[in-house]
Amino acid sequence: MSKLLQINVTANWGSTGRIAEDIGKLVIRAGWESWIAYGRGNSQSASNLIRIGNDWDMRLHGIRSRLFDDHGLASARVTRKFIEQVSALKPDLIHLHNIHGYYLNYPLLFDFLKAWGGPVVWTLHDCWPFTGHCAYYDYSRCDRWKKECHDCPQLKAYPASVWKDRSMKNFRDKRRAFLELPNLTFVPVSNWLRHELAKSFLKAYPAVTIHNGIDTDLFHPVVKKNVEETDKKVVLGVASVWDRRKGLEEFVRLRERLSDDYVIILVGLSQDQISTLPNGITGIRRTESVAQLVALYNMADVFVNPTLEDNFPTTNLEALACGTPVITYRTGGSPEAIDDATGFVVAYQDIDALSAKVIETCEKSPFKVSDCRARALLHYDKNKVFAKYIQLYDSLI
Repeated sequence: MSKLLQINVTANWGSTGRIAEDIGKLVIRAGWESWIAYGRGNSQSASNLIRIGNDWDMRLHGIRSRLFDDHGLASARVTRKFIEQVSALKPDLIHLHNIHGYYLNYPLLFDFLKAWGGPVVWTLHDCWPFTGHCAYYDYSRCDRWKKECHDCPQLKAYPASVWKDRSMKNFRDKRRAFLELPNLTFVPVSNWLRHELAKSFLKAYPAVTIHNGIDTDLFHPVVKKNVEETDKKVVLGVASVWDRRKGLEEFVRLRERLSDDYVIILVGLSQDQISTLPNGITGIRRTESVAQLVALYNMADVFVNPTLEDNFPTTNLEALACGTPVITYRTGGSPEAIDDATGFVVAYQDIDALSAKVIETCEKSPFKVSDCRARALLHYDKNKVFAKYIQLYDSLI
């Protein structure tokens, strides 16, 4: 029986944690033994779980990262203990997801991987592996990572540093750690990120795009019904965390351009953010209830994703699976989710074009529920998408 070990910051929680969980379920179904090592999150899983470190170590890692901008260089003791567990486990293949997140020492991990010599798959959910600091750089329009990071313009962005700029040293540390690893294959989750990877110091490694997938049985169309019993047009936005890059300010700008016939509903806001919303925007706290999300996707006339930095957001896929068209900025891999029959892509931060397409979608209904649903079923059903990982695993061992 082949044995898979996945490593991610979360287990069965958040988008990357759920992706690892779903991959684990598929490999179990295929006759593999599945293990997931994680830093924090839900401890319930179909796979065997290994917790790397503890909450106290993560807090210390976070403090050190904020003070010295050396994210991923703490947690040495817990990483050595984890490496001992991996050595005893003897996996046939190791699959990395997000190794950042204040829980792991990446130089120690990669020293082990080089000595181990087995096949490694690394799914890229963001750009952190090839930058000197940030996970995304679109918003700041920075391209220093193509040669060598320095004088980082995004020190306050995740993983935030309060004063020290170590971006050049971080860049060199990552390049030293990540290169010369035998049998490493990258899996960017968007074609956009695959193209970015090809411009980085990791370009020599093989890479294959495997898009994110969702549960199309859970996310599905229902009879369109506005639970608030209003005849207003409903514009929906969903995010796990609403920071500047997710486009909260863009929704405020959009609200100014829409009439009172429209209501914007945003899911995932904090209570402080909800308290500052203008009239015409309804805020909802983050929910882990799939049923509530499905109801919201279905009551919406359009799903809007004005993200300013992103890879391949699963919220677009969830909306499509519920039969709801998507409008997004031309940012990262977000436009890859839709085609001409399922939504609009508008220029980056062109709020006038965004509002015009929202009005066109709501007033003229140019998109069919059936077309949106069909695209989700064809391209983003998790069972079809994540089966590509098993094919990749088989080819590597």
